[in-house]
Amino acid sequence: MFRFIQKRIHDHLAERRIRRSRLVAKDGRCNIEFGNIEYHNHFAFLKDFWTTFVEIRWRFMILLFIASFTGSWFIFGLLWYWIAKSNGDLMGANLPKGHIPCVANINGLTTAFLYSLETQTTIGYGGRAVTGHCAGAVALIIIQSLIGAIINCFMCGVILAKISLPKKRAKTITFSETAVICQKKGSLCLQIRVANMRKTLLIGSQIYGKLLRTTITPEGETIIMDQVNIDFVVDAGKNNLFFICPLTLCHIIDKTSPFFEMAADTLHQQEFELVVFLDGTAESTSSACQVRTSFIPQEIQWGYSFLPIISRTKGGKYRIDFSNFSKTVPVATPHCALCFHNEGHHHQHHPHNEKRGIDNEGFEVIDIDDSADVTMM
Repeated sequence: MFRFIQKRIHDHLAERRIRRSRLVAKDGRCNIEFGNIEYHNHFAFLKDFWTTFVEIRWRFMILLFIASFTGSWFIFGLLWYWIAKSNGDLMGANLPKGHIPCVANINGLTTAFLYSLETQTTIGYGGRAVTGHCAGAVALIIIQSLIGAIINCFMCGVILAKISLPKKRAKTITFSETAVICQKKGSLCLQIRVANMRKTLLIGSQIYGKLLRTTITPEGETIIMDQVNIDFVVDAGKNNLFFICPLTLCHIIDKTSPFFEMAADTLHQQEFELVVFLDGTAESTSSACQVRTSFIPQEIQWGYSFLPIISRTKGGKYRIDFSNFSKTVPVATPHCALCFHNEGHHHQHHPHNEKRGIDNEGFEVIDIDDSADVTMM
């Protein structure tokens, strides 16, 4: 029992160290911190106040929402109280005969606050109203109505903008937990699986990657987070993907690939981070979004392949089994990319009479009526 608890604690600490060492987390958040920023540069966030309000967290947005309305009600309540007091409306029973108040039925700070709230929210219970005797009261009710409308528009705009942020659409795009390295179509490939959880498409999708690692230049300069481009392709290319079902992204490990000098037994000893990007435009909202994730060497499996997840039902529909989305199985794979390319004829490892590939046990060949020209998901 003690060993089990100790192992769980060790695994948790190791996971936290890995999480801190990432530049991009699995959910796409960037692990970066800005330091020694000059004080006057903080005002740049106030100049771009719209983006600042849209990007703040919901807890602060709700606090700002409550504070803006209650604060404006209270400030204008004080102004209404000052107008009533300066006009002598707070004297109660000692009011002179024929006295006309600026606002009827305001006899204290509480009633002044209630009148401010009723005015700005256009409730109008009918117990308190401007009499038109004071020009200052008429001007103040106009000003409060305009400011209240501005606050309403601004808050509604910010909330709608936060709800419709493109990164919310990115939450329904998921990547496999691990990447694999195996052979595909005569090439050694690094493969990653990605899926769109919605039936609506991402228009103009583009896939690309960056390999981040620390390098030393010939001049002796150490470059932290040196970026190397990683090209990914699918069967249909790498641009304008038909992203209706899960796709397997492939990076061909050739002599120009940074993975070319790696091997099965040295991969997990490397220090790098593979960041994968998916850009596209949401079909329903026409807003551009980007999905990011990252893989470290411990999350790349050499000599494994993904299980099939697409099959057809008897009703003619295509079925996607997400229980196998990140599952892998071991397959015959060369020990290193250099070995694979030096052999020249990799078909020697796979004779023509040898079974290749992975069976999809859930796939069933059926006859589909030719009249059914619409594919349902």
